[in-house]
Amino acid sequence: MQNYFNYFTEIEERFQQRRGSLLMLSTLDWALIETWREAGVPLEAVLRGVDNAFDKHAARLASARGRTRKVNGLAWCAQAVMEAVEQAKEASIGTAPADANQPQNSGFDSARIALYLRANAERIATTKLSAPADTTAAEVVVRLRELAASLQPSDSLEALDRTLCVFEEKLFAALLTASSEDLLVALREQAARELAPYRGKMQAVQIKQVQQQFLQKKLLEMSRLPRLSLFYMSHDE
Repeated sequence: MQNYFNYFTEIEERFQQRRGSLLMLSTLDWALIETWREAGVPLEAVLRGVDNAFDKHAARLASARGRTRKVNGLAWCAQAVMEAVEQAKEASIGTAPADANQPQNSGFDSARIALYLRANAERIATTKLSAPADTTAAEVVVRLRELAASLQPSDSLEALDRTLCVFEEKLFAALLTASSEDLLVALREQAARELAPYRGKMQAVQIKQVQQQFLQKKLLEMSRLPRLSLFYMSHDE
């Protein structure tokens, strides 16, 4: 559970550590992390893939006579991450499953989550949006406040987070409808440009997922709407 909520932060820190600089992750990088998270890629596999990618890069750098290009994006590690996932699957064959009854600590108490939900509801309520996004936003505000009021310590955090992701998808769909054709074309072209250097390291389905996540993240940012998933609590508070 703790890794679940620290998924983004730990990947960002590992990438920065291996690169040797505090290069901020781009919108494309965050979108890629979201596709891994939604696909259920274990955090350990992502971190191992990042390490393997940089280990190979260091080996090439040591043997290269000319200059080697600096790693400028997390997408450069995508192929190594997928290889680490396959290795983890092979290694797990025949191993005993984890004890489902073992207590786990999420690090997120219900009071803090309720505060987070109310804060996001307030941010959405004070944001001016065009139709039909304004109607959808108003509905999401009501539901966030209801969830905050009814939240119990025993509630499933995974189930709550799935609900919050549904709210986010509804907002995205409404923003997509309200956006101009020129804006959407421009955003897709931007995603294509940023993905171009990494296409050889990513599968077609992964590229499509990242492009969709990129578009969603950009539209939410441009509308000044918050991300709603619980793992954004660590960034917002």
